[in-house]
Parts: sequence; C-alpha cells; structure tokens
Amino acid sequence: MRFSRLRLLACAAVLLGLAGPALAQRVVGGDLQQQMSPAEFKAAGLDKLSPAELAALNGWLQGKVAAVTADVREQAREEAREEGRQEVIKKNRGFFDFGSKEPIVSTLQGEFRGFGKGRRYVLANQQEWEQTDDATLSAGRRTDPEVTITPGLMGSWYLQVKGINTHTKVRRVK
Repeated sequence: MRFSRLRLLACAAVLLGLAGPALAQRVVGGDLQQQMSPAEFKAAGLDKLSPAELAALNGWLQGKVAAVTADVREQAREEAREEGRQEVIKKNRGFFDFGSKEPIVSTLQGEFRGFGKGRRYVLANQQEWEQTDDATLSAGRRTDPEVTITPGLMGSWYLQVKGINTHTKVRRVK
C-alpha cells in the first residue's frame, strides 16, 4: 500500500513537471479535493492518502504552481523589455549608435532632384535626414526612389539612391 502511494506521488510529480506552463496559466485555488470532482479524486487514488499526506501534496502543488507562474511572468517581462528595447533602437537609429552596421533601407517621399548641401530627405518611415557634405548631383528627377542609408565611421551616415553610383553624407534631423 505504501509503495503504491509513493509511485502515485512520483507519477503526479512527473505529470506536474510536464504540465508546468499550462498550470501557470490556470489559477489553482484551494486544494485538490476542490479542484477535482469526487470521481477524479478517487480515480487518481488520492482518497487513499491520509489528511497529512494530502495536505503535504496540496502544499507542494501550490508551491510548484507559484514557481512556474513566477517564471512565466518573468519571461513575459523579459520579452516585453526586449521588444521595447528593439523599438527604441529602431525609432532612434541615426541619432545614436547602437552598434548595428545594418543599413536603413526605405524610399524617399516625393520627388528626388539630386544632391546638394543642406537638402532634406524625408523617408517613407518618417525619418528626416539632411545632407552635410558638398556632394552635388543633378540627376534626372525620380519619384519615390529607394534609398539606402549606411552607417560609416564615428557616427557618420551615407545616403545612396538606388540606380545612382554616388552617395552623400547625411545626418538625421527628425
């Protein structure tokens, strides 16, 4: 009789370990007798436990559920922090160096009329860049051309319009 109780408790422990994430999403209140129907309670063999053994099992179960719930909450917090961090990086890219060498690829809004110092270029992603070098280009007009803005050394950025071999130094202003 004692051996079957230990085997039952061991099986319950294994099942609870496998079902941890599901239990974390479900609020477990009260003890097993309140959570299970009398038929389920009896079918699981829990009616054979003494009141002290049942209380110990209930305490252990509540502790496991609380631990798994805390782990799931912490994981959700970490994921939310990382999503927020990535959003800040994306929104502020060009103002600050986040260590990424990935270019910004977008399209210019409206008509591109060439390069000239002080010109402003508004991208489809709402970023606004201003040309800071003296490069000039009076290429034909293009509407909504694709552009690539590539990071350079020491916080510099270079804008290149697709299909044009020249690039110009820019800085983000908005």
